[in-house]
Amino acid sequence: MIIHNHNYKFAIPHTLFVLLLLALCQVSSGLTQVEALFKWKQSLPQQQILDSWIINNSTSNSTQNTPCSWRGITCDSHGSVIVINLAYTGLEGTLKHLNLSVFPNLLRLDLKTNNLTGTIPENIGVLSKLQFLDLSTNYFDGTLPLSISNLTQVYELDVSRNDVSGILDRRLFPDGTGKFSSKTGLLSIRNLLFQDTLLGGRIPNEIGNIKNLTLLALDANNFFGPIPSSLGNCTHLSILRLNENQFTGPIPPSIGKLTNLTDLRFFTNNLNGTVPQEFGNLSSLIVLHLAENNFIGELPPQVCKSGKLVNFSAAFNSFTGPIPRSLRNCPSLYRVRLEYNKLTGYADQDFGVYQNLTYMDFSYNRIEGDLSSNWGACKNLQFLNMAGNSVNGNIPSEIFHMGQLQELDLSFNQLSGNIPSKIGNSSNLYNLNLRGNRLFGKIPIEIGKLSNLQILDLSMNMLFGPIPIQIGDCSNLLSLNLSNNELNGTIPFQIGNLASLQDFLDLSYNDFSGEIPPNIGKLSNLISLNISHNNLSGPIPNAISGMLSLSTLNLSYNHLEGNVPKDGIFNSSYPLDLSNNPNLCGNFKGLQHCNVSLNEPSNGSNKNKVVIPIVASLGGALLVSLVFVGIFLFCYKRKLRTSRQKSFLEIPNPFSIWYFNGRVVYGDIIEATKNFDNKYCIGEGAFGNVYKAEMPGGQIFAVKKLKCDEENLDTESIKSFESEVEAMTETRHRNIVKLYGFCCEGMHTFLVYEYMDRGSLAEMLNDDKKALELDWYKRVEIVKGVASALSYMHHDCSPLLIHRDISSKNVLLSSNLEAHVSDFGTARFLKHDSPIWTSFAGTYGYAAPELAYTMAVTEKCDVFSFGVLAFEILTGKHPGDLVSYIQTSNDQKIDFKEILDPRLPPPNKNIMKELSLIANLALACLYTNPQSRPTMRGIAQLLEMESAYNS
Repeated sequence: MIIHNHNYKFAIPHTLFVLLLLALCQVSSGLTQVEALFKWKQSLPQQQILDSWIINNSTSNSTQNTPCSWRGITCDSHGSVIVINLAYTGLEGTLKHLNLSVFPNLLRLDLKTNNLTGTIPENIGVLSKLQFLDLSTNYFDGTLPLSISNLTQVYELDVSRNDVSGILDRRLFPDGTGKFSSKTGLLSIRNLLFQDTLLGGRIPNEIGNIKNLTLLALDANNFFGPIPSSLGNCTHLSILRLNENQFTGPIPPSIGKLTNLTDLRFFTNNLNGTVPQEFGNLSSLIVLHLAENNFIGELPPQVCKSGKLVNFSAAFNSFTGPIPRSLRNCPSLYRVRLEYNKLTGYADQDFGVYQNLTYMDFSYNRIEGDLSSNWGACKNLQFLNMAGNSVNGNIPSEIFHMGQLQELDLSFNQLSGNIPSKIGNSSNLYNLNLRGNRLFGKIPIEIGKLSNLQILDLSMNMLFGPIPIQIGDCSNLLSLNLSNNELNGTIPFQIGNLASLQDFLDLSYNDFSGEIPPNIGKLSNLISLNISHNNLSGPIPNAISGMLSLSTLNLSYNHLEGNVPKDGIFNSSYPLDLSNNPNLCGNFKGLQHCNVSLNEPSNGSNKNKVVIPIVASLGGALLVSLVFVGIFLFCYKRKLRTSRQKSFLEIPNPFSIWYFNGRVVYGDIIEATKNFDNKYCIGEGAFGNVYKAEMPGGQIFAVKKLKCDEENLDTESIKSFESEVEAMTETRHRNIVKLYGFCCEGMHTFLVYEYMDRGSLAEMLNDDKKALELDWYKRVEIVKGVASALSYMHHDCSPLLIHRDISSKNVLLSSNLEAHVSDFGTARFLKHDSPIWTSFAGTYGYAAPELAYTMAVTEKCDVFSFGVLAFEILTGKHPGDLVSYIQTSNDQKIDFKEILDPRLPPPNKNIMKELSLIANLALACLYTNPQSRPTMRGIAQLLEMESAYNS
């Protein structure tokens, strides 16, 4: 600090200058303690908690007025205030008018869990004798005052959880569980939304002056920058909570000096680098949380050196190397989270028997070995998740000896053998997921003993035999997935006893026969029903039309017959697939009209037409591979085709076992588009054009014709076609355009899609008149629709699917302006933790910045493109300048009201909240560091919760 005085100027150290100011304030205040407290009360809103704070004006002797009997005030024997404790009282107001300088003997200031706002007083350092300071769980904003470093006697300093976004937490975790969110954490989005009303900033390095600290809690705020290395001076620290902030950089090695630490929390920040070797000195740790950061390298091998560790989390990082060897012999463990890393090891060797353990999650790592029977000895274990590894062998029956077990997730491993009949012993199970293994044999009848089961997923295995009728005893089931197995027999009518079924019932891709039991209509709460790709016969039960909550129904690829019911979902706009049931009739896409003979040809010239091989979804990678080989060979043969063209056309179609609509054939498409005349062209792309094809029965399809003729045969065209077929046959979502089938026959290669009659989002936004139809409500719904589709692709597809070309041109709108993501020609499947290395794909202006210097593509590229698209929907035009500003500016605060599309009237209060959320989410999507971007699942969840909150 430079002081100027006439001809003199001299420098005073900043901290000394602060002390001088504080001393001046203390000398000049002139107030008594009772006057200071009463003046503070007068500045606050009237509240009952302060009713006892009264000055007796009837006496002229000021010494008769004392605050020592006031609520929350404690004095020493000399009448000086030593404690102000108004914790948990609902106190409202600010500390702006509380003159701290008149309380030189104050030892304790406790205002936690109230409704205080404003900043922490700059002069708080005048309380030189203060030993306890707790301002946690309020709504303070601003920064941590530098003068706080003068509180050298303080042993507990807690300013945690100061944010107005606590209401968002309560909406995210209404049960108070506070579970970790996705990789970047919903907290980072929360901080972004409320950045102007959070306590944050950089932590002053001078905080290391408070050497008596035993507790320092700064968690759940918006502090950023590096963790001060000076904290290593606070050698008495027992509890250090820095979690749920925006800290960056590595953990300072000086933390290793804090050998008294028992509770150390870094989770949900942006920390990176390796965990310092000095952590081996922390022999007293009971709680260690490293989760949701960007750490690399190995976990500390001696993390449980003392055998005292109770709670340990390192989830959602990029840790490599082995499971820490000290964890095997750590009997104190109560809760462990290691999921979503790249850890290696063996499930039967690197874990021990833990009598106190209640929660273990090491899913989505690289763990091998057998599933050990030792887990059965963990008698208190409630949650066990080892999904997404390479664990093999049989499921030991001992694992179901854990009487407390509530959740068991062994999905996507290499487990084989039968499901043990002892499964019935785990009567507390409410979530059982064995999906994506190599299990075979029958579903044990003992599964009916799991009366508390809410989620059961046995899909993608090799199970055979009938569904046991005892499954009807699982009366609390919310979702049941038995798809992609080899189950047979009839669907038991006892399925109708599952009255609680709500989310979905999926029995697709099996070998069920017989009729659909009418009892299925009793599932009055069911949202999604899929029994496609079976051998079911007979009529569709009318009872299904009475399932009023049903919003998706797939009965395709069966042998159903007769008239389709006319009520319920059959008379709605909800997704409905009845295709490839040759004897089923009704006024639906993919079906014959009931007044037309199912065997009568449409005209005499059809005898030379070749049936389009239409595939709604393919039953396995082998089949898809055969399709790709056929496409490639066909396109290659076109180069050789001249005089042999006629004989080639006479080759039987190898995929003619699939029919679309029972009648639609190759010739119908050619006729409907007049051999792909330009006047029917409704879109152009790098690998082909899209045509509108209106069929004789009035049905309209979008036909994407691949450029694969003599002049345009190239590997990229074929690869694009393969990618689109593979991606579209593996996806089923209401916001993804539906592929009805593909054709590689005759002169042309093309795909047949659901037709979207409102065209692309880009076309609507670029037309001033059409843009007015996209009011604010519809625009919010479009953003939500795209987010939902991407969330499904990134988190519900296995392996996950990356679109790589999200733009307004590739978002199509239906007649009711519902969004549908399209054009999967550049899409790629991605195995966990395996980025795609590829040449550039996408649309300039939407592509993530990392693609300029690396060819490694992850799902975060789609997240970036979504952010650009969201801003485009809000602004009504491509936000090129705005994106550039965000990428280059250090100040990312944007008044989103100024960027809203001026063609629309201002939004009302409720829709304004949703638009604000979208703007801030879009801002988070545009972070330069891909790992700092939120996940699409987190975005979709936040958007849904905000809509529900405002409805």
